[in-house]
Amino acid sequence: MPFELGRPLGVPNDATFQKRVLNAALTLLEAPAGPILADFPEEAPIPADLTGWACPINLAKAKAKSAGDTTLADDLNREIAFLKPWYDMAVQKQRRTTVGVSGLSIEQAARFLVAFLNGLNPPSPRPELPAGEALKLASEDLKAYYFESAIAQPGEATSRQLADWFWGETVAGRLLFDLQQVCLQSSDPLLKMIGTLLLIPRSQEHRARKG
Repeated sequence: MPFELGRPLGVPNDATFQKRVLNAALTLLEAPAGPILADFPEEAPIPADLTGWACPINLAKAKAKSAGDTTLADDLNREIAFLKPWYDMAVQKQRRTTVGVSGLSIEQAARFLVAFLNGLNPPSPRPELPAGEALKLASEDLKAYYFESAIAQPGEATSRQLADWFWGETVAGRLLFDLQQVCLQSSDPLLKMIGTLLLIPRSQEHRARKG
């Protein structure tokens, strides 16, 4: 079975299998010449397929928002607050988190993204980075916060189920779709590149057309 796109080390939280993949990759560095194309001898684990998995947090169905819509920030903050106990549980269980690359709290990251959507042109919260790069990092933090929160909940959803939930049912997902349009319409080459390649996975692009 090929490794799922976006999961180069296999399914999440399988440290033993992931370590074998990393060791095999590092062993390739010992080859006398390259490039090298080598097959990993094991099949990737098959994640649990729990049909009907649903986030037990009762989030309101996300609706399209327009720039300047003041309810967006409130809806997003409400989602973040609802998910916080699950996020805290995930951090306690895993003893780590991938949230924090932007250098902002999740609430600060959310405010920065909403301000960007509303055309306020907020300055980069990290002076050493352009605003576009800060936007990308803040969006990564937002996604990580939601996905880590969902993984901590009962059951074991597949990565596809988690993605469909985030991109199809949350205000945060809709925010990133709207931000993609802002980036694509920008005259800034960096923002255009981020909107084209880095905000929305190709497997979820069909949702943008649904508005």
